[in-house]
Amino acid sequence: MTVKWLTGSDLMEHHWDAFYDFYEDTGARKWGRPYLNREFFSHLNQTMADRIVLMLAYDGPTPIAGAINFLGSDRIFGRNWGCTHDVPFLHFELCYYQAIDYAIAHKLTVVEAGAQGEHKLARGYEPTPTYSVHWIAHPGLRHAVADFLEHERMSVTHEQLVLDAHTPFRKGERTDR
Repeated sequence: MTVKWLTGSDLMEHHWDAFYDFYEDTGARKWGRPYLNREFFSHLNQTMADRIVLMLAYDGPTPIAGAINFLGSDRIFGRNWGCTHDVPFLHFELCYYQAIDYAIAHKLTVVEAGAQGEHKLARGYEPTPTYSVHWIAHPGLRHAVADFLEHERMSVTHEQLVLDAHTPFRKGERTDR
């Protein structure tokens, strides 16, 4: 198996065809229904190919899995992944280890692996809050969501403290928090 990092003008429509197949297959097996359509990936390619790193795993000449990452000024943001062949640990290789390698090679300071996943602790990722901004027009729904989020924030804060105690890093070594 080989892995290729594709970005900018190296990204071709056939790469997106393969990635979309991976995305649909994994989405259908894991989450129920994939929500992005094939045209979405062509649009990304046309509008921001230089801000994308598509990591594709190949078995010989055939792509079998892929992970899409977005580039910021100092970080790489991992988002969707998919595969059509079950290869043990390939998810972790493409989504975490390759992103770390890419960040080191390109002097990026942060690898943002996305929300969720206690499994990320063993792979060197510390729990970090994620944020979202929404505006809800209906006052009743806005109030209900705000009430829920108040409780959710307390739960997330507690969970982060619990997970922080189980990271693979020595305690007291960090100076950036």
